[in-house]
This record gives sequence, structure tokens and C-alpha cells, in this order.
Amino acid sequence: MAAAPSLRRVLGLGPALAMIGVFMLLPIGIIAVYSFLEADPYGGVEPRFSAEAYVQFFFERDLDDSLVFNPAYLAIFGRSILLAAAAMLLSLLIGFPVAYYMATQPEARRNLLVFLVTIPFWTNLLIRTFCWILILRDRGLVNNLLLAAGIIDQPLTLLYTNGAILLGLVYTYIPFMILPIYASLEKLDLRLVEAAHDLYADRRQVLRRVILPLALPGIVAGSILVFIPSLGAFIAPDLLGGGKKLMIGSLIQMQFSSSRNWPFGAAAALFLMAAVLVAMTYYALGPARRAEPEAGR
Repeated sequence: MAAAPSLRRVLGLGPALAMIGVFMLLPIGIIAVYSFLEADPYGGVEPRFSAEAYVQFFFERDLDDSLVFNPAYLAIFGRSILLAAAAMLLSLLIGFPVAYYMATQPEARRNLLVFLVTIPFWTNLLIRTFCWILILRDRGLVNNLLLAAGIIDQPLTLLYTNGAILLGLVYTYIPFMILPIYASLEKLDLRLVEAAHDLYADRRQVLRRVILPLALPGIVAGSILVFIPSLGAFIAPDLLGGGKKLMIGSLIQMQFSSSRNWPFGAAAALFLMAAVLVAMTYYALGPARRAEPEAGR
């Protein structure tokens, strides 16, 4: 009889555990195995153990088969992390005021504003990103307006740059920043803001001492929801970067398609997963680190 609750608990968790095992752990295991096999020139892998995929990240083979350090792939990882971090910060700078404005509106207008924020999800991401090509190209909307206004004499190079990729990332993922912050600020009691002003706090102090601490859970959640997808994005780098400014997602997609180097693509995916796990671990341990100094007081 004592084992009955445990059995019911296992049976209740069974479907969730099966989903995690089949759709997450099993694919990760396959990728890990593929990363230690030899690449088949025609696609796929050869069933022979090899660590060449990991060596290729840091070295290239010279004519005499000696290893020479090659920072090209590390540069791609560095560019991906910098662009993802920049997209996260820019989304925060834009998304926080928008979320605060939404949270301070009457309830009927809030629902309308949330509806407007979610409208981009109704359109395919590929189509939305391709529209930015029409806007940013040499004879696109932006350059045509600047030329017509006489501000410039020659079209600006806006497309196929890091700035275009950053713009695409922010445009794609900024709703994931706005909505979590709005969910936190929606619970804000405006009487706290009024009380802070009554205690002679200026706007900066109210923002720093009252609003930001209450919005912090939404800011952290939004930052994670923007940073992680941006890190592995490949549609924006491919279309807006023109294949000239690779990111990790583009590199992985290329290895499984045109390059036909599945082991290297699998190894790149594992490196990306490791970077995501580091970020998530840092976030998970954050409350514990903050609680330690408070416990010692």
C-alpha cells in the first residue's frame, strides 16, 4: 500500500518523462555520437571513431598534415555571442519603456496593446525577415527616402552587415522581451510610485528603487528568451547577412547541408548547447548567490 502513491507518481510523470527522453535526450545523444564519427563525403557519417570535428574547431591541417591554429570558427562564436548580447540589450532598452507604458494603461487598452505586440507572430518568420531586405537594400525604402530628401548622394550599405543582422534579431525577438516585463509590471501597485514621490524621490530614484526591482523577474526572463534564440539564429544571418557574416546557427545549418560535414555540425551544436547551459546555470544560481550575503548579515 505504501508503494501505491509512488507508483501513481511515476505513472503520472511517465508521459512527461517519455516526451523528454524521446524528443530531447535521444536527439542530444545522437548528436553527441555523430560528433565523434568520421564524415562521409556524400553526407552522413562513417561508423569509425574520430575526434577530428573537435580538432577542426581550433586547428586546420597544413600540407604536411601538421596542425595550425585557426581562429575562424572561434571568431564566428564570438560574433554570435556579441550579436546575441547586443540584441538582448537593445531589446531591453526598447522593450522596457514599451512594457511600462502598456502596464500603466487602462485594462481595455492593455489587451489591445498586447494584441498588437503579438501580431508579428501571425506571419511566417522567413517572410518578415525577407521584408527587411526590401527595406535595407541599396534601392530600398530607407535609401530611396534619404536620396529623395537630398541627405545622401550615394546609397548607404545597410544590407549584409552586422547592423542588419542585429536589426533582424531585435525585430524578431523583441516581443519575447516586452511580454515578460509587462507581466511583471502589470502587478505593479502605482501607489508605491506615488508614495516614493511623496518621500521626495525623483524619477530616477523611483525607477531605480521601486520599478526596476519589481520588474527584475520579467527582465531576466525576457533577456534569456531573447539571448538564447538569438545565439542560435540562422534566418537573419543568412538573409540579412548574405552569408558573409556567419553565426553559430548558420554554421551548423551549412555543415548539415552544403558542406556535408555532419560530425562538425554536431560538434558545433554541442558547443552551442554548452554555451546555453552556462547561461542558464548562471541564471539558476543567481538567487542562491544573492541569498548568501543576506544570510550572513
